[in-house]
Amino acid sequence: MSDSSPLPPVRLASDAELARDALSTPLLSRAARLARWAGPTTRVDAGGALVEEQLPAAAEALGLTGDDAAACASEAWRVAVDTGLVEIVDEEEGTVAAGEELTLLTGGSPQDVLGVWQDALETVLADASVPGLDDLVDALDEGGRVDFSALDWDPEAEAEFLDGVLANLYVLSVSEDGPGDGPVPLPALAASVIVPDDMGEPTNDVLEQVSDAMMRLDDQFRLLEPIGLVEYRPVDEALLADGEEEPGSGADAGADAGAGAGADGERDAERGAHTEGGPGAYAEGESGARVDHADVARYGLVRLTPLGRYGLRARLLEAGFDAPAVGELADKGADALLDGTSAFGPRAAQAETEQWLARREPLAAARELLAAARGADAGAPLRRLRCQQALSLVGAEAEPALREVLDDAELGGLARVWLSERGAADVPPPSEAMIFWLTIDTVAAQLAAEGNSAELRGLVEGLAQQHSGFFSAAWRVDHPATADVLEAMGRIHPDKKVAKEARKAAFKARSQHGG
Repeated sequence: MSDSSPLPPVRLASDAELARDALSTPLLSRAARLARWAGPTTRVDAGGALVEEQLPAAAEALGLTGDDAAACASEAWRVAVDTGLVEIVDEEEGTVAAGEELTLLTGGSPQDVLGVWQDALETVLADASVPGLDDLVDALDEGGRVDFSALDWDPEAEAEFLDGVLANLYVLSVSEDGPGDGPVPLPALAASVIVPDDMGEPTNDVLEQVSDAMMRLDDQFRLLEPIGLVEYRPVDEALLADGEEEPGSGADAGADAGAGAGADGERDAERGAHTEGGPGAYAEGESGARVDHADVARYGLVRLTPLGRYGLRARLLEAGFDAPAVGELADKGADALLDGTSAFGPRAAQAETEQWLARREPLAAARELLAAARGADAGAPLRRLRCQQALSLVGAEAEPALREVLDDAELGGLARVWLSERGAADVPPPSEAMIFWLTIDTVAAQLAAEGNSAELRGLVEGLAQQHSGFFSAAWRVDHPATADVLEAMGRIHPDKKVAKEARKAAFKARSQHGG
């Protein structure tokens, strides 16, 4: 994933809500209970782990029963130590005491609680990158020691793999064309980090890699669910059994479907590398997927929780990524709002703008927006488009601000549009020069916002049809983007004759401006 371009903005719950979620996660709540349970007789080994003979008592204190009770208690204890809920008093004696961080869970701020939870998340993520117990047992040598060379385990590569998958899950979850609060099929998520961008039909080797990745992720998401990062529906055990008995069945079929989706789904989650495994393609059975809707859940479904969105965004920010959150611009100026939302999707941009407007009086807000929309730089057309969209959310109280710019060469056109849409009286008609300038500005903004989209194609075709002499007049428009807009129209328009006219007009425009 490239850290040079911003990720889609995320909508976060309040810190208070997230802190409540963190305190209620099974793993952190167990760790806190063990920290309170520990006393003068509690003993740990040299690594800080609870000694084996005290695990049954720890499990009983947590109300755990069954074969996994001791293992769950051990995991909770490790989190308690790593997060500072428990402190080692004497390493030689193995004695412990409640840590300073424990008081933060009851008397600290929501941010304090989230800080402890984030530390717990890091512990679990580190554990998730370690080989499973079965792999460790298989790697035991004759002396009963683990032969790490036999594991084919690269700690850095394992951590990078999991980080990549979680980054993809984050981008898919926060993208406007992603599943939103819905789950992502595990095969599509696995394919997103395995299938090359330019691969059409996945090879057998790639399918095998996707299947192996699914199985690794199945184990890892089972570990990550108790800390509240995800909600996870594991792979159906029956499918795993089928896969062992008959090649091409069971999990391998899910890998085939996920790989097909991964090869074609990149455009479904733009602005996030490794997001080519779009869940929509998988669920709809495109690209040769062999799994129908009824069977999708059997191959594993993972959903990022609100707490998970918070946690992964914090990790991405720490890693140097630009991971904006809706609401961050509410206390900044209009210039920051218009520039900041330029890369947002429509829904996120509106949500951000609504929060910005809620803190200001309508008339003052309109004046600030209009002032920030001026400019002849490359980003100015998109700023004016965002300004126009923001002003559409402002009531009639803003009318004086719009009338003040009616004679402005850059803002007069959008001011007339705003006033006319509200049925205002005495709106002067625009000159032909203003109409053409506004047209070029609008197309330039659409190009910056969406590229060669279907909506822009329709706009371009409509302009050429409605105005027979459009290109003969458009090249004369005194706008910095005139030549670029006309060149784009030449690329986009499906009619070869019209496209040629557009390219000729673009050449004239460049010549006029010495380009």
